[in-house]
Amino acid sequence: MRIIAGTLRGRRLEPPANLPVRPTTDMARESLFNILNNYVDYEECDVLDLFAGTGAVSVEFVSRGARSVTSIDINAACTDFIKATSVRLGLNNMHVVRADAFDLLKRANRTFDIIFADPPYAMENLETLPDLVFEKGLLKPDGILVVEHSKEHSFDTHPHYWQHRRYGKVNFTFFASNMDDNA
Repeated sequence: MRIIAGTLRGRRLEPPANLPVRPTTDMARESLFNILNNYVDYEECDVLDLFAGTGAVSVEFVSRGARSVTSIDINAACTDFIKATSVRLGLNNMHVVRADAFDLLKRANRTFDIIFADPPYAMENLETLPDLVFEKGLLKPDGILVVEHSKEHSFDTHPHYWQHRRYGKVNFTFFASNMDDNA
């Protein structure tokens, strides 16, 4: 797994084989950031990465200049690996928290420019994730929520739905807090 662009471009992340994750492929990550590049000034962004797994998406945001990145995962091995990666790469603006993403969202009191969520594809309450983000007002006025999911889920009737992209088996649905500015 490699970092696609930015100051850490080409650096490799080599997570332990026993992590219980399904990392976003390099191709899908590159495609995701190609879309975001058209709408985001990373240097002005505070990012929340839910279900961070290996932390590859978090590191990609930091590499592209994000002001701050908060990586959340419930698995101790995942958060330990992300913390070690952050230290190894000297990423002072990346914060790692071991927590259940849904519990954290319910008690969160901070807003973000981008929230990226890559939950387990079979997660039972996956469809409630966008509702929780918008009900709690966790996005800044021009904020974007990106949910990675399988083809079995569709969010196109959600009131904040913006667009959907598919890259092989990876699906990204984008939600915008302010539809007029992001459409």
